[in-house]
Amino acid sequence: MSKSILGTVLLDAKVNTADGIFFGRRKTLLGFRKMREKKTARRPVGEHLTALFDGGKFSEEFAPDLKTDDPLSFPGYGRKLEENRKISEKPQGCVAGVGRINGIPAVGAELSRNFMMGSMGSAEGEKLTIAIEEADRRKLPLIIFSASGGARMQEGMISLMQMAKTSAAVERLREHGGLYISVLTNPTTGGVSASYASLGDITLAEPGALIGFAGPRVIEQTIGEKVPKGFQRSEFQLEHGFVDKIVPKQDQKKEITLILKLHGFKPDRNGDGESVQERDDGNRNAGTCEDTGLADTEASEMTASNENPVTLNKSAACENTEAIPEMDEPGKPGAYDRVRLVRDKNRPKITDYIEGIFEEFLELSGDRTGKEDPAILGGIGLLNGRPVTVIGHRKGKNLAENMKCNFGMPEPQGYRKALRLMKEAEKFGRPVVTFIDTPGAYPGKEAEENGQSAAIAENLAAMSALRIPVISIVTGEGNSGGALAIGVGDEIWMLENAVYSVLSPEGFASILWKDASKCREAAEVMRMTAEDLLNQGIADRVIPEPEGGAQRDLPGMCRILRENLETELEKLEEEDRDSLVEQRYRKYREIGRDGKKTGIR
Repeated sequence: MSKSILGTVLLDAKVNTADGIFFGRRKTLLGFRKMREKKTARRPVGEHLTALFDGGKFSEEFAPDLKTDDPLSFPGYGRKLEENRKISEKPQGCVAGVGRINGIPAVGAELSRNFMMGSMGSAEGEKLTIAIEEADRRKLPLIIFSASGGARMQEGMISLMQMAKTSAAVERLREHGGLYISVLTNPTTGGVSASYASLGDITLAEPGALIGFAGPRVIEQTIGEKVPKGFQRSEFQLEHGFVDKIVPKQDQKKEITLILKLHGFKPDRNGDGESVQERDDGNRNAGTCEDTGLADTEASEMTASNENPVTLNKSAACENTEAIPEMDEPGKPGAYDRVRLVRDKNRPKITDYIEGIFEEFLELSGDRTGKEDPAILGGIGLLNGRPVTVIGHRKGKNLAENMKCNFGMPEPQGYRKALRLMKEAEKFGRPVVTFIDTPGAYPGKEAEENGQSAAIAENLAAMSALRIPVISIVTGEGNSGGALAIGVGDEIWMLENAVYSVLSPEGFASILWKDASKCREAAEVMRMTAEDLLNQGIADRVIPEPEGGAQRDLPGMCRILRENLETELEKLEEEDRDSLVEQRYRKYREIGRDGKKTGIR
């Protein structure tokens, strides 16, 4: 051994006096062992339900073996699922069942952060929906604990659609007079906070829980400044009126028992698992409890409507001579080619479609709570003499308009305005047509203060139950819950080059791969094109575009859309209103449920 090497060894030995030269290596090995133990340590799923129900016991009878597959064949997702199943000893991240709370029978469900960070995939959405339906059928109170980062991005649009499914199920429960207590734990964000979790009759929150649509990091990146201490925490939500009460975990059973008693529920005296109530149940529609059992397992009869397809003239004269973004590869446009195409500044906007499709149009403004959001355009138009309520995202046509309209990213007041117009349309029997073209809901500080999650969730629930025809058309990019908030239609149409996804490809690549430059690869994996969504059973119709996009022939596009709308609305308006609502519910109920495309086995 050379003198220099020996000196280095002796120096290390002096520094690491506890174990000589092996101290550093031993410390490193122990660190790796600790990391392995942490990675393989059991993380319980269902701890809140165990604390809530008497004796920690409940009957997990709602699809206990339900599993999520890998519907997009996403790289590494299958392995991650298996790892999470091992450490949680559960097939997926939701547990649900029936138990007693101080003797009172109730249905409980929990979405746990200990499985895939609490993200809601197709299996979790399905299990939550079954639990909600069973609470409705059995006339039992429903308690759901949520801890989630939002929709599960590895399942793409199938995951996003669970927001609509669970919200629609909660709306049914509410219509039938059922009691739903939502308990928000740390964290409750993204698509979960913007769907069923924000729809409780009474909403409780744990102290210090992070609750909101966009996370603090996203908000800080968007507005370029630090958010204040305590922003989006439970105390913030209470101050701004979005939760009823903050309750520590150890006091939740006592508090929930009191809520149940105040709503007339009493301990079970019959021993049959049915809840005993003192209150009059006359407000729960006659015949409802007998008629509403577990949902049919047969696939929905709602199918893509492609009768009498109308095709555009691909050689139509081009009125717009400005350049269209070139494809990176020749031939058929790839997913990201379409993303670039619909982001083109010359892509037709909602104002273009309104002018080209409707004979007359009267814009209506305001959410009736003191706010107006130009990012949502709404009003009444005439379609071949038929009054139609029109609602859509407005981006603007130049920089000044872009900034005024927040680049088509609505705030809560925009969604509340849309809901007001939809309710007004229902009152007067007008069908609703929505145009979707948005990067997503605005992820800003003020939007969170005004209740972005609650506004989106209320729209999802309300649209699922509107007793009028609703057609939603994706004309550009439709990203996240910000798009879906006006997209729960009887029919979902997409223009040929439109894209619809759980979030932007850049955001997807940045979050999952920590590299936004992989956006082209992300766009392909996400299956976000019109053709992809038609194959997944999410889109009902694809409207062809001329080569180079709708911007090449706006009059032709408007003509095709007008003819399709006239034909389809005439058919939908002939439907019995109860049947219309039921078919719409079934449409979303089946997404992510049965079949090869859904991701559940």
